[in-house]
Amino acid sequence: MTRPRRIVARVHAMPPEHNAGAEHMLVSMLRPLVERGHDVQVWLSRHAQARERYEYHGIQVVPLEAGLNFTSVARGADVLIAHLENVPSTASLARGFGRPLVVVCHNTHRPSFRDMTAGGTALAVYNSQWMEAEAELFFAEYPESVRPASSLVVRPPVFAGEYATKPGRAVTLINCNPEKGGNVLAALAQRMPDQQFLAVRGAYGEQVLPNLPNVEIVDHVRGEDMKDRVYARTRVLLMPSFYESWGRVAVEAMASGIPVLAHPTPGLCESLGEAGVFAHRDDIDGWEAILRELLTPPEYRLASKRARARSAELDPTADLAAWCDAIEEAAGA
Repeated sequence: MTRPRRIVARVHAMPPEHNAGAEHMLVSMLRPLVERGHDVQVWLSRHAQARERYEYHGIQVVPLEAGLNFTSVARGADVLIAHLENVPSTASLARGFGRPLVVVCHNTHRPSFRDMTAGGTALAVYNSQWMEAEAELFFAEYPESVRPASSLVVRPPVFAGEYATKPGRAVTLINCNPEKGGNVLAALAQRMPDQQFLAVRGAYGEQVLPNLPNVEIVDHVRGEDMKDRVYARTRVLLMPSFYESWGRVAVEAMASGIPVLAHPTPGLCESLGEAGVFAHRDDIDGWEAILRELLTPPEYRLASKRARARSAELDPTADLAAWCDAIEEAAGA
């Protein structure tokens, strides 16, 4: 058995205060490390409501205001993990203290890859195969000495049993900012006055919240409450996102056999696979026609069956085992 290691992550926010895909991906990846007996700490880099240290699913969380000695903690870590804007500073500490650095990437924006080109990244973790391919194209222009030493694909882990429920009757959009498709929801709700819609307020971005009698607006929902407050009321999930590197909420919805109507981003095409129903986000006529057809009993039964099958294919057990093994290998190097 691998001896317990001290694993320290530097991130900008944590659930339940911030319910976004990147944060839930990290929590889902850190939990199995706790279960293997490792000491896992997360240090936050942005202001949040919490002021004191707390525990979340066995992870020790240190809010910005409660921890001013991250440098000394980094010195004593066996592995440092970082993502987004925390990569440059954490990478600098990792190089200075000779600690292995793991970078978790959840988008293909240039800074996500560029920040790893200073060298010293032991492991780059991507949330989809297409993102790993994009990273390989990016790093082809750089010398091997500054590229990540290795890479791993860990699809955002969703255990179906934590989300499975009996679907409801509403057509739902989670996070109603324009980039996620708030305007598409508004247009569909106006065109389909007899259909119930659910607009879930997101944790970030300006929200498009239609003032229509057939649209119920739900305030921001914590990840652990999504099953009862959202999916149990959802018949079809809309994902007309301009950009998605994967699409975690789509996978959560499919655990209940909820069909997902989505814009064909590379991430959504990969995550939804054969279960996805796709239309371009600017084609409102197409979205309306597909949605009306999808809500008919015969089409719904077929789409729901495909969603459950895809959910089973995405069981995260193997991905998480490979992730834990990789972290333990980096810690022992």
